[in-house]
Formats: sequence, structure tokens, C-alpha cells
Amino acid sequence: MNQHTSPWRTYRRRTLPGTDEVGFQVVVEQTDLWVVAQRDVRREVLQAVNTCRGLLQTHISRQPEFATSLVPISVSSRAAGIVQDMARAARICGVGPMAAVAGAMAQWVVTWMDEHCPEVGSTLLVENGGDLFLRSARERIIGLLAFPEGDAGLGLRIGVNDFPCSFCSSSATIGHSLSFGQADLMAARSQSAALADAAATALANLLRTPKDMPLVMERAAALAQYGLDGVFAQCGEQVGVWGDMDLVCLES
Repeated sequence: MNQHTSPWRTYRRRTLPGTDEVGFQVVVEQTDLWVVAQRDVRREVLQAVNTCRGLLQTHISRQPEFATSLVPISVSSRAAGIVQDMARAARICGVGPMAAVAGAMAQWVVTWMDEHCPEVGSTLLVENGGDLFLRSARERIIGLLAFPEGDAGLGLRIGVNDFPCSFCSSSATIGHSLSFGQADLMAARSQSAALADAAATALANLLRTPKDMPLVMERAAALAQYGLDGVFAQCGEQVGVWGDMDLVCLES
């Protein structure tokens, strides 16, 4: 297990686990997770990642277009749960299934841990390249980083009763996400991490100029019936917020 040293992960230095928590990294090929838990369970998380990746890679070997399509594709009802989640989210949002992979992986790691390592405790926060699935027994605040060289000036407050939940992001200016828009940041909230991830991609694709913000918010509201709970968008100096997003100011 090699340590990931990509410059795109420097934001993790700002993560502050609680006094009774530990943070650690798990990397398997393209999957790079930052995990916060009540004890060091990196071996168990590594097993979860390998299991989820194995299910996904097995499906791709049988249906190669699942890994390359930029539009929704159908999958068998016998496909693995992570594959079905990605396909459903892609179909709802009108994107390719791999647009949901990072969020889906984060959630399925937590699902695997709940089934095979119940003693992990009430806290398990999994971040996968800016896409998060969170389970916690206390309030959390997530920073919103719209510009790679700056600090997060805004955050999202998540109350105890809001867990579990997911926040996934897409950007044309930060990281390696494929985007057809010009969003500095698109962050989507849902109980389904696959849906949040696919929605962040789809909405970011629509945000080509600040003038597109009303259209993006309208489209976000239309996705509420499928389980999208909130959206934060930024393009230049233009900011848009829709849904259940409790914004707070962060200290420098």
C-alpha cells in the first residue's frame, strides 16, 4: 500500500479528526481514500476497497462500455449492488456510470464495514477525491474549496440527525474530473453517494458561465424527486445554493 502524494490531496492537511478519532489513508491503484474513524481500521478498509473494486472490475470485464460511456447504459438486474447504484444514478442524471464511481465507492466501503466490521463504531467518514460518505454521532462541518490556491471560506454544517449522508463534488478547475462546464465548484448532497456524484457531474456540465446558474438550480430542484437534497455551486464570483445546505463561515 503506497502513500499517495498527489498535489491535489493537499486539502487533507486541513482535516481535523476529533480527539478520540484517527485519520488514515488507504490507496489501491486509482482509489485514494482518507478515512476518519474511532480507531485505526485501515486493514479492514483496505479489504473493503479490494472487494468493491473487484466487483466493479469483474463487471467491466463483462461490459467494457460501462467504463467508457459518457451516457447512461443498462446493466443486468444480477449485477453487483455498486454497479446497479452507479447505473441508476447515471440514468437519473443523464451521464455515464463512471461519473458516480468515486461516491459509490465511498458509500460501499462504509456498507462493507458495517456488515463485516460492526465494531468499527459510530463514526466512519470516507473521502474519495472530494467525494464523501459520512456516518457520525456528532455534528460535522465540511469545507467548500472553490479555488485550489485559497482556503475554504465557507463550510457546510451537518447535524447529528442528518447522518448518514453524502457530499460529492465536481470542478473544471480543481482536480482531474472530466467536466464539460466551467464550474469552480459543484457540490451535491444526497443520502445516495452515487446520486450525489452523478448529479455533481451533470450540474457542473451545465454551468458554462455565471449566467447559467438559474438553469443549474432549476435542474437541481428537478432532481429532488430522486433523492437529491441540496447543491452548492460557484462559477467565478457567482454562487448558487439550493436545498438543504446549512452554510457557515470558516475562520482562516
